[in-house]
Amino acid sequence: MTTALGAPDARAAVTFLGADRIEVLRFQEGDVLRYATLGMSAHPMNDPTAMLADPVKGARAELVLSVRAGLADTDKVLRPLAVLAATPQVEGLIVTPGASLDVGGPLWPGAPFTSVLVGEPGGLVEDLELDEPMEPVRFLPLLPMTPNEAAWKRVHGAQALQERWLANGTDLRDPARGAVPLD
Repeated sequence: MTTALGAPDARAAVTFLGADRIEVLRFQEGDVLRYATLGMSAHPMNDPTAMLADPVKGARAELVLSVRAGLADTDKVLRPLAVLAATPQVEGLIVTPGASLDVGGPLWPGAPFTSVLVGEPGGLVEDLELDEPMEPVRFLPLLPMTPNEAAWKRVHGAQALQERWLANGTDLRDPARGAVPLD
């Protein structure tokens, strides 16, 4: 992660009852702030219906959120990101591209977003290879969604929402953007 993003300029740690410590690191590159979790990949994500969780095999991931600096108080996103990163341990979720993750409130004070769409890995930060038989750590980008976009995504799917964003030239890094037209 630091190879791709450099050294973090801030960090915070959150510990949840029954879960390992999750850190959120902040990196600044020009006018873009990137928030990345650290600790979510310490354990593989396993099928919650499995009788026994495999302590070695299974998908591993960290989350990365990118926003423009100076347009909102986005540093308050640290706790919501830590909550999202803890969901595999706490709730047994397997976080995959195309999934929606909801924090139950604004991502930061005044944010029009209450959830995120999990994007495809391999863009900004390359996968981190681990020793066999462990799967590599995938760095999953998070794309903030307004409540209307999240509802529309549930009906039409993640790809349709991403196509809508692309067709409308939506700046997904704008922390104050409005919802894309969903007519």
